[in-house]
Amino acid sequence: MTATGMLKELSLETAPVDPLIVMVAAVSALVGAGMGTVSGLIPGIHVNLLASIMLIAYAPIEAVMSGIVPNPMVAPAVCCMIMSASVVHSFLDFVPSVFIGAPDGEDAISILPGHRLLLEGQGMKAVRAAAIGSLIGCSAAIVLAIPIQYLMLSGLGGYLNGMTGSVLLLVVGILMLNEFRHGTLIMGLTAFLLSGALGYAVMNLPIPSSGLVEGTLLLPMLSGLFGLPILLESDDGRPLPKQRDDRKDPVGCIPGIKGVLMGSVAGWFPGITSTVGATVSASVMPDRTPERFISTVASIGTVTTILSLVTLSVSGGGRSGTVIVIGDILGDTVSGLMTEPFMMLLVASAVASLLGYLLTIWSGKALSSVMSGMNQRRLNRIIITFTLALIVITTGFWGLVILACALVIGSIPSSSDMARTTLCGCLILPVMLM
Repeated sequence: MTATGMLKELSLETAPVDPLIVMVAAVSALVGAGMGTVSGLIPGIHVNLLASIMLIAYAPIEAVMSGIVPNPMVAPAVCCMIMSASVVHSFLDFVPSVFIGAPDGEDAISILPGHRLLLEGQGMKAVRAAAIGSLIGCSAAIVLAIPIQYLMLSGLGGYLNGMTGSVLLLVVGILMLNEFRHGTLIMGLTAFLLSGALGYAVMNLPIPSSGLVEGTLLLPMLSGLFGLPILLESDDGRPLPKQRDDRKDPVGCIPGIKGVLMGSVAGWFPGITSTVGATVSASVMPDRTPERFISTVASIGTVTTILSLVTLSVSGGGRSGTVIVIGDILGDTVSGLMTEPFMMLLVASAVASLLGYLLTIWSGKALSSVMSGMNQRRLNRIIITFTLALIVITTGFWGLVILACALVIGSIPSSSDMARTTLCGCLILPVMLM
């Protein structure tokens, strides 16, 4: 079908916009933004956990909301809260990554350039780069969502599904080629396989997570692979330099646009996180500065968050915990081209993107002022103690076992002078094996 025919079909199927629908979606987005702020800024509280709580408590939530909004809008309104929380989380989780070194599965590798900028007194440059990249990625993904949805429903989705294995092999090949160029291929392959084996065990073996509160074993795994090794390596006792903020855009729009291109791929193929996508992008189009890399990672993260809705509407399956919960609540009502729940979710995402940007800058400034001049060794010890306590509380004894294994594997890159990106095998290899 030609582009003109596609536009005609879309215009025929588009009904007049009901202002009530937009208002419900926007107000729900405000509530969800509060949830996303909590999960984004507090390490260990993932937005997937909040979404699961919303699903478990859906019956009482529905009873309360049915007296506020029309019954048919209750389920989409709850899902707008969840989606808004997911979008705001994708903005804000860079702040603890930069200032605390607490990793999230999507942006774990950004800890290293973020921490480097922090030690140079430019932590806010990393935060602003992430905020701008996220805003560009989210805005572009919302604009592209309906055209991509149309293409996927027209048969492209099935074709791409058949390419998943080949695409993942290509990604691994690019990661290993980078190590070959640096003369660290053997150690890089070793780190990839060991981290992949650990990731497979965490995701597929019946390892108990017996903490005082429900948690995920991904926390000790990612902390041991990415977060704690960097804190241990930088523990030299010097005070952190005074953090500067020139209030300027440190990166421009190019890294964000790169993230949109790579995020469109990562949003469909499982196992390609924003970290992996940014690494592949940097191999093809190198980033000259750490803040540009951070901006690309952030852009990919928000693009995949939005485009996961497209995946849900096309295939009925989700690429993240939040989208799986949204699918459970909405059922088949979200499937198809430009359905009402799908459009409400896009409106909520648009509101959340603006709130996420503002909240990221605000929280970055707050943490930047608190940490300026703080003794680095004391700060690192506080963070390490906090991380260990969080792991014990949420995952118990086996969380500590996973953490110990991850720390051993996470020490390989620094001891071999190689890139830490090979540790992304913890996410890629399990998908390839499954």
